Amino acid sequence: MLKSKKMKILIIGGNGTIGRRVKERLQTNHEIIVAGKNSGDLKFNLENSSSIRELFEKIGPLDAIIAVAGDAKWDRLENLTEDDYYTGIRSKLMGQVNLVRIGKDYLNHGGSITLTSGILADEPEIMTTSAAMINGAIHSFVKAVNLELETIRVNVVCSDVVEDSFEKYKNFFPGHRPVPMKKVTDAYVKCIEGTIRGEIIRIKA
Repeated sequence: MLKSKKMKILIIGGNGTIGRRVKERLQTNHEIIVAGKNSGDLKFNLENSSSIRELFEKIGPLDAIIAVAGDAKWDRLENLTEDDYYTGIRSKLMGQVNLVRIGKDYLNHGGSITLTSGILADEPEIMTTSAAMINGAIHSFVKAVNLELETIRVNVVCSDVVEDSFEKYKNFFPGHRPVPMKKVTDAYVKCIEGTIRGEIIRIKA
């Protein structure tokens, strides 16, 4: 059985529900650095491109970047303001776009960036107009950006509601079955240790 080389991997949001499981899975074979807004080895602001650049300058060359972070406003259409939409645009969408736009210059040849979206891109529910829009935009970005990147790979993991947060969110996802965390972490491992590029990895139970 082939063993993957040891890589230096940055996980944005590595202490969150999905991020910490991804970190646990990868840290047995790789060097992991966790960054986030309020916790991690390094702190930074995902909504500020200067802060993102400063983060990469501190860390230096990387083999992979994983983003499992970003906020979006959940509410009924009639209640959502323009600023509510911009919450998700600045955070989850442009935050991840800027991680690619800036982070690509700090990746070693053959490196990868894995973004995170969610089931709402394909199966929106009530109160998810903003979140669904953001997730769909991330998918389009990943497919397009790979047409212009030759030495690195960009993919996105799109999961249904995960088992670790199912009790918290189950009322928002009627009829959905929680996805086992191992199935979710498998997707990130595939992106990091595999060779796929421009893929939207959709995960359901």
